Amino acid sequence: MNEFLTGNQAIVRGALRAGCNFFAGYPITPASSICSDMIQALSERGAQGVQTEDEIAAIGQCIGAAMAGAKAMTASSGPGLSLYSENIGLAQMGEVPLVIVDCQRMGPATGGATTTGDGDIVFARHVTAGGFPLPVLAATDAASAFRLTYEAFNIAERLRTPVIVLASKDISLTRQTVDFNAVQLSPLIARKPAAADAPFVPYAIEEPADVPAFAPIGGRQRVRFTGSIHDETGVLTIDRAKIARKLTHLREKIMLVRDSNLAPGESLEYVDVDLDAEAETLIVSYGAADGAAREAVAALRAAGMRVSHLTIYSLWPVPHRMLRRAMTPRVRRVIVPELNIGLYGDVLRGFVGEAAIESILCFDGRLIPPQRIVEHVREPSSYRTTA
Repeated sequence: MNEFLTGNQAIVRGALRAGCNFFAGYPITPASSICSDMIQALSERGAQGVQTEDEIAAIGQCIGAAMAGAKAMTASSGPGLSLYSENIGLAQMGEVPLVIVDCQRMGPATGGATTTGDGDIVFARHVTAGGFPLPVLAATDAASAFRLTYEAFNIAERLRTPVIVLASKDISLTRQTVDFNAVQLSPLIARKPAAADAPFVPYAIEEPADVPAFAPIGGRQRVRFTGSIHDETGVLTIDRAKIARKLTHLREKIMLVRDSNLAPGESLEYVDVDLDAEAETLIVSYGAADGAAREAVAALRAAGMRVSHLTIYSLWPVPHRMLRRAMTPRVRRVIVPELNIGLYGDVLRGFVGEAAIESILCFDGRLIPPQRIVEHVREPSSYRTTA
């Protein structure tokens, strides 16, 4: 089933395929069409889609809907993510399954509303106080926007956590042909329901990496919900042991899943690996620069050069196992094309050993052309140049 559609339309498809039945959002370029399309699609299905008065109201309504049992999503751009930040922390502490889409634009503040960028990638990871891990996925095209939005709901449901899906202006608004039947999706996941025949303790777990069972607010069981530090019953606490247990749990339920040797669809590592065992150069790409990286790799190989390629869809937690696999003993150069000031290249420095990190940067709203990557591989002296 081939369809010619934008990345934003693919995000809507992914959300609906995952069973999203509540959306709240405020229009903002380049995410506005997600808001209008979700409202229309959900109204046709007898579900709820709301255009709110601002971004703070949007994410607040999503948190309420999710805690009442809905599969909720909101969508915005960088300025909206800034406004979401306090409530994302509330969703972390309250363990709310929630999907947040950030269609990035260029620059800080309101930036360039009609220009592209991948500058929110570190902000998305550290958007809340405390530094606790937050799954962040990054689409590279319309097909991956569909798949990652769907998978974001699975992660949110399985781990009871907010999940951020990143796109960018060029991914959001560019039309591409997508064969939805060819996109591989993991089985649909629903949050673990509380037992109906046992007393309900809202945040009860046995081990730190366990995920508490869910009972909806407004149902038959009493649910306490708070953004303050609390014990397993949802009551505020100053007990140091209970504080440590709760905060350790918020970290371990995500990090231990990342570190576990799980099957595809269960791990938090989403990557494409295209390795050449003899290559001394590894290109690592994500987001809107990935298409150019793929074309550059094909051109370099056609010219007889040995090069490996790793596409990262799960930016956070960092997919360290796949990075170690890609970093074969022969790799001496790791080239990272980025539509920002070199944010992920700085992250990768802790994972590549003695190999050199070379950034190809563009942060003025343009895309990186494939030829620029090809020339950089052939001419290392172009190291860290910017467009």
